[in-house]
Amino acid sequence: MKRVGIITALSMFVVAASASAALATINPANGPTGAHFGGKTSADCTTSGTTVNCSSYEVAGVGNANATATLTANYTANVECSNNGTNPNNAIEAQATSFSTSTSSGNLSPKNGRLGVPALSTSAPSSPPAGSCPNPNWTATFAAGSPTLVSFSYTLTFAGFSGAWLTLPR
Repeated sequence: MKRVGIITALSMFVVAASASAALATINPANGPTGAHFGGKTSADCTTSGTTVNCSSYEVAGVGNANATATLTANYTANVECSNNGTNPNNAIEAQATSFSTSTSSGNLSPKNGRLGVPALSTSAPSSPPAGSCPNPNWTATFAAGSPTLVSFSYTLTFAGFSGAWLTLPR
C-alpha cells in the first residue's frame, strides 16, 4: 500500500513539474551533458505593459561551460510626426512602425559546475526610434496607446554550441 502511495505522489510531482516548465523549451544537444536546473525548476518571464521581466535561476551540471542569456522584446507602435519648421503643420498622419529592444547578461562563467543566470528586463523606449518619420527633420512621438508589446524571446546559449539550450518564447 505504501508503494502505491509513493508512486502516486511521484507521478503527481512529475505532472506538476511538467506543467510549470511547459513554456520553456530545452534542447539538450545545445548544452553540456547533464545540464539541468538547480534549485528552481525553470526560468520564467512575465510581462507588464511594455516591460518584460525574466527571473534569475541556476543551471547545474555545466562543468566549465560559459553561457550568455539574451532577452529580446518586439513592439509595434503608431508614431505621430510633426513639422517644427517655420510653418509647422498639425501632426502628420500616424506612421506604423516596428522595433525591438534587447538586453544580455554578457558572458557568464560557472562556479563549481553551477551557472548562476541573473534576472534580465527590457522595456519599450519612451520615444520612437530614429527613422520613425518619413522626414528626419520631423519630430516623432508615440500616439496614444503606443507602443504595444507583440512578442519576446529569451534564450540561454552555451559557448561552443550551435544554438540555444533554453528558449522561452511568447
